[in-house]
Formats: sequence, C-alpha cells, structure tokens
Amino acid sequence: MGRPALLLLALCAAGARGLYFHIGETEKRCFIEEIPDETMVIGNYRTQMWDKQKEVFLPSTPGLGMHVEVKDPEGKVVLSRQYGSEGRFTFTSHMPGDHQICLHSNSTRMALFAGGRLRVHLDIQVGEHANNYPEIAAKDKLTELQLRARQLLDQVEQIQKEQDYQRYREERFRLTSESTNQRVLWWSIAQTAILLLTGIWQMRHLKSFFEAKKLV
Repeated sequence: MGRPALLLLALCAAGARGLYFHIGETEKRCFIEEIPDETMVIGNYRTQMWDKQKEVFLPSTPGLGMHVEVKDPEGKVVLSRQYGSEGRFTFTSHMPGDHQICLHSNSTRMALFAGGRLRVHLDIQVGEHANNYPEIAAKDKLTELQLRARQLLDQVEQIQKEQDYQRYREERFRLTSESTNQRVLWWSIAQTAILLLTGIWQMRHLKSFFEAKKLV
C-alpha cells in the first residue's frame, strides 16, 4: 500500500464538509478529523473511474469497492469495513481528539482499473448535522415546532461537546507547556553546572601547571 497522504480537516462551526480527491491503484488517502467525545460522524462517498478513451470520469462499476478504516487518537480501530463503489459509513467517537479516516480501493479485484485513476467524492457530517431530521420527524411523528425544538436541543448539546473538547485541548496544551518549561529549566541548570565544573577544573589545572613551573 502506498504511503498515506494526510489532509488536516479542522473542526468548524458548519459541522459538514464536502470534497473530492483522486487516488491511484494502490493509494490510500487519509484525513484527520477533530471530533469531540461521544459525537456521531457520517460519511457519504461515491466513486468515479477515469475512462482513458473518453478522457472523462464515469460512474464506477458495482464491482469496485472502497475500504474504510477509522482510528481514534490512540490508534485503536473504530471502524474497518469494505463498502461498494458508493456508500455511507457511520461511527461514534468515544474519546475526543484527532480521528484518522482512511479510504482505499479494492483495485486488485478490478483489472480494468489497474494503472488508472479514481475520483472519490466525500462528504463528512459531524454532530447534529449527521442527523436526518425529516426521517426523525416522520418516524416520531413530530410537528414542525417539535422538530425545530429537537434541532435546537441537538445544537446546544453539540456546542456543549465542542466546549468540553476545547477545554480538553487547553488542558493538554497547559500540561505540555508546563512539561516543556520544566525541561528547559532543568537543561539550563545542567548547563550552568557543567560550566561551573569546567571552570573549576580549568582553574585547578592552571594552578597545578604554575606550581609545576614554580611560577607561584
């Protein structure tokens, strides 16, 4: 497998983002997503295959699939599954931090794709943006006012999760800064001690030299 290309996607207020990218036969493309604790994430994707004769991207054949793997900040696998040429994956974060989302094709099963290119359209939705509110309204038989209240409650909950995540990041940054400052302090003390010991040694060496030459 080729070396993964990492793209940083910062968590933003919109909570949803769409993009497309190109991958080769053996490429893996990875994305870093900052996700708060206990937050649902939904990814929708579709693939297009490059047609060399028509020189255009066409919808992929059903036999071409995508493998999706998600790892949490500690490197533990949250999701690892094979999907079709178009699909949807869902997972819930169990700890805050950077989650790695990787996709690659099962091109070994598709001889026609060998040496070709694949365009992948990816849409990632985080938090309340991952909820399908029309489906929720139909399932729970909610009025328009009740649905709006549900959306507001979900938004407040997501804001609370994001605030908790920011406090978590600030705490980690504070601990890192304190650790760095402590290391700098000890390194400065060590440097000072080395300089003092070197000076004392040089003075004793010079004194011994002058005594041997009977200059003092």
